[in-house]
Amino acid sequence: VQLQASGGGLVQAGGSLRLSCAASGSTVSMYGMAWFRQPPGREREFVAAISRDTGSTYYLDSVKGRFTISRDNTKETMYLRMNSLKPEDTATYYCASTNLGSYYSVASYLYWGQGTLVTVSS
Repeated sequence: VQLQASGGGLVQAGGSLRLSCAASGSTVSMYGMAWFRQPPGREREFVAAISRDTGSTYYLDSVKGRFTISRDNTKETMYLRMNSLKPEDTATYYCASTNLGSYYSVASYLYWGQGTLVTVSS
């Protein structure tokens, strides 16, 4: 499975971005997928996850109400809509696929995209 993340960039605080994660090489629609982020100098952290049937979504508390995760299984693509962005959202965002355990754990995911940088200026 190959995952290609895109959509990052520089945005002012309060602005919006939409990240995309395109999958190829396998039918990722069969598995849970997630977004993680890694702020500069910090560890990678969970942001949001979505179950394979889109029936369930999970969010980091600090992004609830601002971020929305979704997926289009017909396009093998996952999205993260980010509104009301804050400087503390600045990080490299990674998409991940095929969770084998907890949605919230880095160790649960088999496949990772290359990351896309989001920078939020104050």
